[in-house]
Amino acid sequence: MIYYIFSIIFLLSIAPLLLGFIKSIQMLLFYKKMVSIFQPYRNFAKLLKKEVVISQESSSITKIAPFLVLSPLVLIVFFLPPIFGNAFYVSFMDAFTITGLIALSTFFLMLLGLDSGNSFGGMGSSREAFISALVEPAMILNMFSISMMAGDLDIAKAGVNLSSHFPVEHMSSFIFAGLSFFILLLTETGRIPVDNPQTHLELTMIHEAMILDISGFYLLLIEMAASVKFVIFASLFASLFMPIGLELSPIFALLVFIAKLFIIAIAVALIETNMAKLRLFKVPNLLGVAIVFAFLSLITFYVLEA
Repeated sequence: MIYYIFSIIFLLSIAPLLLGFIKSIQMLLFYKKMVSIFQPYRNFAKLLKKEVVISQESSSITKIAPFLVLSPLVLIVFFLPPIFGNAFYVSFMDAFTITGLIALSTFFLMLLGLDSGNSFGGMGSSREAFISALVEPAMILNMFSISMMAGDLDIAKAGVNLSSHFPVEHMSSFIFAGLSFFILLLTETGRIPVDNPQTHLELTMIHEAMILDISGFYLLLIEMAASVKFVIFASLFASLFMPIGLELSPIFALLVFIAKLFIIAIAVALIETNMAKLRLFKVPNLLGVAIVFAFLSLITFYVLEA
C-alpha cells in the first residue's frame, strides 16, 4: 500500500518536470539556451500568486470548470498500472472507463472555452470536439487490443501481465497498437503535429484558445491538468508498450520507469523539432492512421493470431 501511495504522489510530482524536460531538449536541438527543467514549477508558483481575473461575460462555470478538468485526470492516476512489482494496484479501469474519464475532462475544458463568450474560446472548443470525436474510437480500440493481448480487460492488470509474459507470439498486433497509441499520445496531450502548446496564433490554437480568458489559480489548475494528462499517457505507454523493469527490486524498478518516461519525453521532443504542425483538416488523416493501426491490431490478433 505504501508503494501504491508513493506511485500516485510520484506521478503527480514528476508531471511538470517531464514538460520542462521536453522544452529543455527542444531548446538544445534549436541551438538555443536551455531552459531549466524546473521552469514549470516556477510558473505554477507565479500563477498561484497572481490575481484571478474573470470576464464579465462568464458565468459560474468558469469558476467550477477548472476543478472538473483536473479531477478526472487525477482519478485516472489512481488506476494506472503499478510501477513496482508485487505492489498494490486497483483493478477497476478498462478501455471504456479511461476513455470516458479523459473525455469528461475534455468536455469541461470545452465548456470553459465556450463560457467566456469570445470567438477564440468557441473556435478552440469546436476544434477540440472535432479532434476528440476521432480520438475516442481509436483509444477504445487500442486499449481493448492491448488488454486482449495481456489477457485481462483491466489496464493495471494488463500492465502486470505484459511485464511477466510478453506476447512475443502477437508481436505484429503489439507493434500496431504501440504505433496507434503514440499518435494518440501526441494528439491528446496537444503536441505537434496536432497542436502547438507554445503558440498564441489564432489560426493554429486549439488548447490555448480555450484558456485565453482565465488567469491566476484557475489557469494553474488547467496547466496542472495538461501536465497530468501527459504523465498519464506517458505512464500508460511505458507500462503497456515498454513492459520491462517491473520484476526488479523497488529502487531499480523506479529507476527503469523514470528512464522510460524520459525516453518518451525525448521522442516527443524530437518529433516536435523535426515536424511542422499539420493543418487542421489534415489532422483527421493522422488520426485515421491511428484508428487503422488500432483496428489492424485487433484483426491481426483475432484472425491471424500474430
